[in-house]
Amino acid sequence: MRTAIVTDSASYLSAEAIKKYDIHVVPITVIFGQQTYLENVEMTSKEFYERMRTAPELPTTTQITLGQMQQMYDQLAAEGYDAVISIHLSSGITSFITNLESYLPNITNIKVYPFDSLITAGGEAYMALLAAKLIAAGQTPEQVITQLEALRDTTEVYFVVDNLSHLVRTGRLSNASGLVGNLLRIKPVLTFEDGKIVAIQKERTMRRAYQAIKAKLAAAIEAADYPLRVTIENGNNPKMQAEWTADLEASFPGLKIIEGEIGPVVGVHVGEGVMGLIWARDWEQWPTK
Repeated sequence: MRTAIVTDSASYLSAEAIKKYDIHVVPITVIFGQQTYLENVEMTSKEFYERMRTAPELPTTTQITLGQMQQMYDQLAAEGYDAVISIHLSSGITSFITNLESYLPNITNIKVYPFDSLITAGGEAYMALLAAKLIAAGQTPEQVITQLEALRDTTEVYFVVDNLSHLVRTGRLSNASGLVGNLLRIKPVLTFEDGKIVAIQKERTMRRAYQAIKAKLAAAIEAADYPLRVTIENGNNPKMQAEWTADLEASFPGLKIIEGEIGPVVGVHVGEGVMGLIWARDWEQWPTK
């Protein structure tokens, strides 16, 4: 059986990784006023954040259409693939994966295995990369899905936004009601719980939020009996990303640390300046037998 790996653009895989591991990416759409842009196809991250600062209307997003997915699956079937593992953005912040699952009876030319990452960005990327590694090693789609569930169970994310109002505006912060009155005075530590974004800890500054996140990483490293991989995510905040990277490399020598970027689709909801850590069992050292 020949199996393809598909994900969406919110995984923010590098062009090099997409090519190396033969991963197919479907772009999500960002909307400014009446204009639509396919993420990282018609609008780069740099262009997005510049536009976000100056546009009269704040941007929104729209889901990948089922037509886009059908086109991708048709293309893969025509290329000789028998199956596809389709890894997507958390069901806690979009109904896309649920809609895709309902649509599956209409796809008859290729077997689709949808997978809910319950996260985004680097966490979603880890899953796509592991899937590609395991397929290349000869595992079946069913075996890969089981391993993706195991990877998902090890995945954690903690992040802090520069301006909480974007998450409130787009309705992506599940427990926003207790925080709204303090939007300008706090830097809460945020995470994903059951695929939804929640604030779990109030801090007054970005530095204190970072120290709280770093402590969680230290605890995870101490508890894990397997190698971890960490992605430092930033939303057009390269200076702070460099500071976090330097500090983590000094604090945790030998830890696999990757730098990642939050692009337009996720940037709509978290805003410019967001910083975070995503970690999980290292997909690159995942056993294939």
